[in-house]
Amino acid sequence: MVIKSRKLHRPLGERRYRKLFVISVEGVKTEPQYFELFNKSDQNIIKINCLKGNHQSSPFQVLKRMKRYLKIEDLKKTDEAWLVIDMDQWSSDQIEPLFEWSQSKENYGLALSNPTFELWLLLHFEDGRKVATTDECLNRLKKYLPEYKKGIGIRKFTIETIHSAIQRAKRRDNPPCVDWPRTVGVTTIYRLVEKLIFQ
Repeated sequence: MVIKSRKLHRPLGERRYRKLFVISVEGVKTEPQYFELFNKSDQNIIKINCLKGNHQSSPFQVLKRMKRYLKIEDLKKTDEAWLVIDMDQWSSDQIEPLFEWSQSKENYGLALSNPTFELWLLLHFEDGRKVATTDECLNRLKKYLPEYKKGIGIRKFTIETIHSAIQRAKRRDNPPCVDWPRTVGVTTIYRLVEKLIFQ
């Protein structure tokens, strides 16, 4: 396990409820691998259930998977449900229903990267300046993760690099967007990751 979790202090025999994060993502590999980093230890006080697509990656499909899950499984008030998508080629009309859904309950959220999730990964290693397209994100990321197509290489992601990514993303999201990043080179995934780390 790369990320060190906090030790729990509880009376003997008392079970601590593990907070659940349900995260519906576009990708079938990269995003699930990344969020699994936060799910590796029995000592974690959170549990992450990543809903991945079967190459059905439109915003509509991401929201549909989440709604289907929430019909079957009830969330506790302390649990959270998040949609994680890319701006990529999607229009504001396609993203708007996801934002509206995220505003419908206090424990719902939307995290979006413009242009792509790989921007968030890149921010673990550098500030990502002058990255305007998905291809540019991928090409820059491959400098740090040469085997990227086979997987994200979880050993490269440490608590230090994650904190660096959060700080870089915050600097780029300034002032913080109120709905989703319209500017290329901005991601709000840090808002979800902060919650995963600091629970």
